[in-house]
Amino acid sequence: MATFNQFEDIIAWQKARELCKLINVYTGYDAFSKDFKLVNQIKGSSGSAMDNIAEGFERGGNKEFVQFLFISKGSVGEVRSQLYRALDNKYINQEEFQKAYDLADEVGKLDRGLISHLKESELKGEKYKK
Repeated sequence: MATFNQFEDIIAWQKARELCKLINVYTGYDAFSKDFKLVNQIKGSSGSAMDNIAEGFERGGNKEFVQFLFISKGSVGEVRSQLYRALDNKYINQEEFQKAYDLADEVGKLDRGLISHLKESELKGEKYKK
C-alpha cells in the first residue's frame, strides 16, 4: 500500500468526496430539499465519512487513524440507510439510489481495507518518527 503525504492522496477520501457531491445534488431536488431533517442527516453523514478520514490522517498516529476510519465507515453505513429512506419517499429513483449506494459501499470497503492495513503495519505513525 502506498504512503500518503496528505489526506487528499487517500482514495477512500477522494471517493467520500464524490459521495458528498452526489448527495448534495440529490438533496437539491425539490421534494428532497423540503425534508429538512433527512437533508441535514444525509449531508452530515456523508460529510462525516469524508472529514473523519482527513482528521484521522492528520492526527499522525495509526491507532487514532484506525479509530477515525471506523467512524467514517459508520457514517457511510448511515448514508446507505438514509438513501433507502430517500428512495422510499420517492425523493430519488432506483438508478440514483444505486449510484450513491454503490459509491457509499465502495468508501466503506476502502475504509475497511485501510483499517486492516494499518492494524497489520509495524509503523505507529508519523508522530512517532524521530
